[in-house]
Amino acid sequence: MKERMIIDMDATAIASAIQNREIKSSEAVTAYIKHISEVNPTINAMVEDRFEKALEDANEMDAMMERNEVKGPLHGVPISIKESLHVTEMKTTAGLEHRQDLISKEDAEVVTRLKNAGAIILGKTNTPALCFCQETENKLYGRTNNPWDVSRTAGGSSGGEGALLAVGGAAAGIGSDIGGSIRFPSHFNGVIGFKPGMNQVSISGHIPQVVHPLQKRMMTIGPMGKSVQDMKLLYQILTGSSLDSKPLHRFRIEILPGSTDYPLSQKTKEILDQLEIFLEKTYSTKRAVPPYFKNSSLIWQEIMSIEGSKLIELEAYNNDRSNVYTSFFKEKLTQRTKVHPYLSWAIMGSKMFRPSLKRVREIEESLEQGDELLATYLKNRLLIFPVYHSGALPHGQVFKEIFSIRKTFLHFMPYVAYANVWGLPALTVPIGVDENNMPVSVQIMSATGNEDALFRIGRLLEKKFRGYVRST
Repeated sequence: MKERMIIDMDATAIASAIQNREIKSSEAVTAYIKHISEVNPTINAMVEDRFEKALEDANEMDAMMERNEVKGPLHGVPISIKESLHVTEMKTTAGLEHRQDLISKEDAEVVTRLKNAGAIILGKTNTPALCFCQETENKLYGRTNNPWDVSRTAGGSSGGEGALLAVGGAAAGIGSDIGGSIRFPSHFNGVIGFKPGMNQVSISGHIPQVVHPLQKRMMTIGPMGKSVQDMKLLYQILTGSSLDSKPLHRFRIEILPGSTDYPLSQKTKEILDQLEIFLEKTYSTKRAVPPYFKNSSLIWQEIMSIEGSKLIELEAYNNDRSNVYTSFFKEKLTQRTKVHPYLSWAIMGSKMFRPSLKRVREIEESLEQGDELLATYLKNRLLIFPVYHSGALPHGQVFKEIFSIRKTFLHFMPYVAYANVWGLPALTVPIGVDENNMPVSVQIMSATGNEDALFRIGRLLEKKFRGYVRST
């Protein structure tokens, strides 16, 4: 009974229970280890564990409590980390076979911050090869399944995190996001996720590295979990700063209309309508399309395709004499290459969409103008978007929709690409379920500096609507 209670608790509640001596850190860690051992074989979310070390850490945390010492706000709390982030004495393969013997000698900066706050790392979670896909599958660890329906995708690239948290396999977790990689899995698995604004959280210690300034503005690392209050706590730990108070009555709330030119399921439209009815009772609310919405997908794809993803390709084919084209077609014929076809196809796509130097300069100018305009536009506005046109689809379907040669990403990516292109903080909160009983979330965005308002409205919505629900 106590174990069930523990795996239902969020990080804030576990931290509080440990510090109030209601439970021990070792009890919390043991409960999660037992639960992961039961549920992980079905979903394949955690791909490397450090259970023995985690128990040692927990005993140390308990000994500190005996001495009335508290390491930090996450003292003794068990969490999980996306596989693409360095954790000392663990592998960082990013799903590539040729990296499977590489053991990290140091922690990513975010991991250091979490450890300093007292968090205990249970293990690392699955990601597509080099995080380069919105579905989670690779040649090294295989495919992660959605715990609500294992025939459906867990999303990506932080799909292992999303699936593990959905089954209650950690108190909270950490993902990364350059193209919806925190928000897709949060939406598909029904967990809470927060993508920070640009340059707010250190990305050092993440594989693949991002070096181009335009890609850096889109890339971030952020928390995922069971509650909005955890997202706020973890975000403050990751940034090392507190938030400015932003009461909601100062903000106008703009909900994307259900009638844009982009795909949207009937159920998702109904959810947006329900949100409007609920929010307009108290706040200034309207349905509106924000500036630059329509061209964000194209800009996102072009930024992702700068230099034809040269660094990604070099990493993927590091020890392989074949190139991306040979590998892709060999895989189609034999299924025996070392690089997953999702990654080969994505690299080929980015070569096709690679922008010229002239076009890169045009993008830089557009971004400069857009940043200025949106800083004013979003000063006192919150935007509410869907995350995707539907809940989780059968495995492979999201990949086909986003990575089609027919440029269908232009239809399917605008909802998530917007926050990446413009570097906006975005909070994902589950609101309801679709016709297949799969979770459906919305994301709330604003300018950097308005995070407190995002967390305030997020808390309202999780209380009023679905919020986090454990799947098993």
